[in-house]
Amino acid sequence: MITQEAYDAHQANWNDRMAHAEEMVPLVGKMVRERGVETSVFGRLLVNRAVIDIIKAHRFARQVEGEELSVFETLPVLRAVEKLNLKPCHIDLGKLVVRHKKLFASKPLEEFLQDELAGAKQSSASEGEPTDVVLYGFGRIGRLLARELLAQRPSGAALRLRAIVVRRGGENDIVKRASLLRRDSVHGSFKGTISVDHESNVIYANGTAIQVIYASSPDAVDYTQYGIKDALVADNTGKWRDREGLAQHLRCPGASRVVLTAPGKGDLKNIVMGVNDADIDPADTILSAASCTTNAITPVLKALDDKYGVPSGHVETVHSYTNDQNLIDNYHKGDRRGRAAPLNMVLTETGAAKAVAKALPHFESRLTGNAIRVPTANVSMAILNLQLDNAVTADELNDYLRHVALHSPLQKQVDFTNSPEAVSSDYVGSRAAGIVDSLATQTNGNSAVVYVWYDNEYGYSCQVIRMMRKMAQATLPAFPLEG
Repeated sequence: MITQEAYDAHQANWNDRMAHAEEMVPLVGKMVRERGVETSVFGRLLVNRAVIDIIKAHRFARQVEGEELSVFETLPVLRAVEKLNLKPCHIDLGKLVVRHKKLFASKPLEEFLQDELAGAKQSSASEGEPTDVVLYGFGRIGRLLARELLAQRPSGAALRLRAIVVRRGGENDIVKRASLLRRDSVHGSFKGTISVDHESNVIYANGTAIQVIYASSPDAVDYTQYGIKDALVADNTGKWRDREGLAQHLRCPGASRVVLTAPGKGDLKNIVMGVNDADIDPADTILSAASCTTNAITPVLKALDDKYGVPSGHVETVHSYTNDQNLIDNYHKGDRRGRAAPLNMVLTETGAAKAVAKALPHFESRLTGNAIRVPTANVSMAILNLQLDNAVTADELNDYLRHVALHSPLQKQVDFTNSPEAVSSDYVGSRAAGIVDSLATQTNGNSAVVYVWYDNEYGYSCQVIRMMRKMAQATLPAFPLEG
């Protein structure tokens, strides 16, 4: 039984935590708005987060240090960082706290931060004109890309959403488009304000004017008429997936580069951020961001191959149904996909396993794969059944993947969970490409089975945004530096 004294002490401690987190909110907002400095706690972004979300982000540190990181520790660091004259960058407050506590405890905090963030005072990210972005197609991925772009600081954003291009659907088309941006059955309400200018065909969202352009083909728009120049066009339709089809966009005045948010065909580079993004050349005008499943499994496969070697394996994808399937039984050109998606598990094909080789060429012919579409609206799972060159225990493998998720260049792509109660809906809104479910990991000598959750909509959209930032040479340098 808890005593009144213990109850009061616990409540006072909680109120104190709330007060500290409340003080962090304006500091986090000011730094990203005025200087382009993002802050996080072990990869959990603090930008545009509520007080409770900030406290929950700190609790994730239990998976790192075995104990919760406290806002009592991060707030002093944030205050000190805010006083530094930093250029646009990403600062991980959690890593700074742990690094100071474990390695440099004898050094005053201000002196420690001056040393650790010396590189953040240099001009490391693009600080020139922002890159205009056009979303060609405004379905599930298009609207989530819009949400991510609109979540950036309103002035000085590296990527500036200027327009969406769609086919006119009816008299109230723009109102319906705005409504779908405002309300989402899976991802919740849009965080901000939205209004519509019918006369100009403009949607105003969080201070950004988004021109709605109606066109029937990719080469039917003159973007310069809307003040758009050198635009990066994200083709979210999936209708054109080869170089010839996507090149239609480049015939539009004002468009200079294209990103396909689907697997590319032919000689198109399929980029998985964190894996082969070094292949992006400034001269590339058309690139593919591959598929959501390829983005989920490839970083994990790379990490495992780097450590243990992966000569062969099978990938089974348990994937939420998509708009390509039918709500009720009806004709569909694809096998089995004509059956009612909300009522059936549907065995179908996936090219994700073979597509891994487009990002990691040495994986050619190493993997097989199948997919099962299931009656959930979002969040999928990939089951990696792998043969390894080296024997490993489940604990060893999980410890390694935990390190990858927290302290490697794949931190943004690979997340890690050890929750015994988490289910698919708990990963809605995850920014990672994939989340390793450590409690499901199994090994037997050289064989390993690894389960990877992924938000096939939002997590993938975050990967696309990372790719667009890379193409715009606007990726934020991260501090503290690993090592």
